[in-house]
Amino acid sequence: MKTNQHPYDRFYDSLEPALSSKVEEFEILGYGKANVERLWAYLTKKKWKKPELDVKLFQLVSDVLTVKPGEYMNFETVEAYRSPNWFEDINEEELNELLRPGKKR
Repeated sequence: MKTNQHPYDRFYDSLEPALSSKVEEFEILGYGKANVERLWAYLTKKKWKKPELDVKLFQLVSDVLTVKPGEYMNFETVEAYRSPNWFEDINEEELNELLRPGKKR
């Protein structure tokens, strides 16, 4: 499970059978890269972006079981294209030195 706290994290253990079932369904449909942790990330980051205060477990189970493969795969594609800033720990002088033209490496 993710380390960032989401209000629905308390339901994770109860939802695990539904999550596993959905992942198995994706595998049968040919989406072999799906896993429970990534599906949970999709749900908490995308589907449940605005959590309800008095949500019921059956509503969350329904949300899990109605995830469409296309929605999930679109999320995974966007996440794959997001990359860390490789140069965030390098100061400007070091970056200029790295990118200076004509220098043999």
